[in-house]
Amino acid sequence: MSAPCRRSSADPMQPIKLTDRDALILVDLQNDFLPEGRLPVPCGDETITAANAYIKNFHRAGWSIFATRDWHPPDHCSFREAGGSWPQHCVAGTVGAGFADGLALPGETCVISKGTAREPIIRIEAPLPEAQIVETRLINIINFQTMIASKALRSRIAAPGKLLVDFGFRRAHGSEAGLLAARACCLAGFDGTSNVAAARLFDLPCYGTMAHSYIMAHRDETEAFMQFAAVRPDNLVLLIDTYDTEAGAVKVVEVADRLRPQGKSVSAVRLDSGDLADHARRVRKILDDGGHPDIRIFASSSLDEYALDRICRAGAPIDGFGIGTKMIVSDDAPFLDCAYKLQEYAGVPRYKKSEGKVTLPGRRQVFRNYGRDGKYHHDIIAQADERQPGEPLLIKVMEQGRRLQASESWRQIQERVRNQLKLFPEAFLALTEKVEAQIWISEKLESMMV
Repeated sequence: MSAPCRRSSADPMQPIKLTDRDALILVDLQNDFLPEGRLPVPCGDETITAANAYIKNFHRAGWSIFATRDWHPPDHCSFREAGGSWPQHCVAGTVGAGFADGLALPGETCVISKGTAREPIIRIEAPLPEAQIVETRLINIINFQTMIASKALRSRIAAPGKLLVDFGFRRAHGSEAGLLAARACCLAGFDGTSNVAAARLFDLPCYGTMAHSYIMAHRDETEAFMQFAAVRPDNLVLLIDTYDTEAGAVKVVEVADRLRPQGKSVSAVRLDSGDLADHARRVRKILDDGGHPDIRIFASSSLDEYALDRICRAGAPIDGFGIGTKMIVSDDAPFLDCAYKLQEYAGVPRYKKSEGKVTLPGRRQVFRNYGRDGKYHHDIIAQADERQPGEPLLIKVMEQGRRLQASESWRQIQERVRNQLKLFPEAFLALTEKVEAQIWISEKLESMMV
């Protein structure tokens, strides 16, 4: 049963002056949004008469008419069955996804389908055998590193301005994974890695502290701290939670006082257990009261973006974090569903029609469009030879097996990521809420799906 209609007493039909620069945009006037549909809008059917009046006037004047429609795959992420918030609706090709029966759309209406397809992130043009030879390795590289970079980027969003270091190598699923993950983290905004091999291989900043075993191999913490300072005086970071965190902080004050006449200093202390925020506040007070406000606090221990968000929102005086296990295995999203599909062969567009795995035909391009505020608004997927509004995202980087330009350094890529992140609305940067990107399909591309 649909909800009752609520009508305003005010007249919504105010005079509007239109010109040939205007266009009519009809948003989702589909069967599933009508009172008898799967996601009914109260009185939704009453909009059809008014819409038809506008359609008639715009069509008679020869002005542009656009009609958007939800055109979801059956397993769309917004559906409850897939963990989303909405009942299944407007599934591509179903009656519910069709435009309302009484809607008088002229044949030249530009139909824009939303929520329809995954965007291409790379396009390979090669003889079929060569394209298939590189398939498995290419997917392996892109899937894993994109997944880890995405997870790392969320940590950077959660802890802006904090030092972030990859601590994950020990828990990585294999040595190559640990190396590539270190690079992916830095591309996404991390400041460095504890992985010495990765630092050398990819020219990444290398960070390290000390091991609990080192502390335990000495008679007491103070002796361990002094011995470590003797062999590693630069950027000295002392681990203080082996026995008692606050007692360890008191000993750091003593050690820092003893090192000062030698021209040495303690850069930071590391916390690796317990309530990190609470310990950080206690340790900060001990260090400040001891005359060492310049000693920073670095924390680790089963961290991810959610823990970072809680700690930072609580105002804990922590300057940096080492992030390991939950990031290196992408704990809450351990795989990326990326695929490699044949789209064109012998000059003829091809596409799959498999149930739940329908692809779009032909070579494609993605055009990114921004709103008046300069933020991301929507993407248009079109044929590669089409001209569409927006910024084309797929750029040729190789031809005849040779690079067209030198590889970017990891710092250049990190800066590009940082700049692109500024182009997304705040809602897209939230850690807990899902936001559906607006992906439109060009009319030409949609017409090829027969």
